[in-house]
Amino acid sequence: MNNKIEALLAERQGYVIRNLPLRVALVDAMLRKLGHDLEARETASIEVETETAVAPKAKRKRVQ
Repeated sequence: MNNKIEALLAERQGYVIRNLPLRVALVDAMLRKLGHDLEARETASIEVETETAVAPKAKRKRVQ
């Protein structure tokens, strides 16, 4: 297997684990462009409005 395809598959797996469907779609497009068959692969199904690489800050509790 081509090194580029292997790298893209590893990158794709990370995006699937982190639930970033837009990034998965971009990697899928690159894999198709390189001639890799994606029919047997599952895709992320939940659409997220915005994608972030960092978790949001925790809110402080109010003391009464």
